[in-house]
Amino acid sequence: MTTVDARGLACPLPLTMAKRRMPELREGETLLVLATDPEAPIDLAAWAAAEGHGYEERLREGFVEFALTKAARPAG
Repeated sequence: MTTVDARGLACPLPLTMAKRRMPELREGETLLVLATDPEAPIDLAAWAAAEGHGYEERLREGFVEFALTKAARPAG
């Protein structure tokens, strides 16, 4: 599992960091993004939906943990 620690960083950095790390993962692998930015849930959920990635949001003490599971890419 790969983790991006974006706690304390403002929009759009949590999303930007997630976008940069996702290509390193194989389909079905999970990227954890740790964030405190109040816009992160909106940005990450919209990006995950647009890309077809799985999305889970877990409240932790003082931050939110986002689990983004990389989607399979269609052949071609």
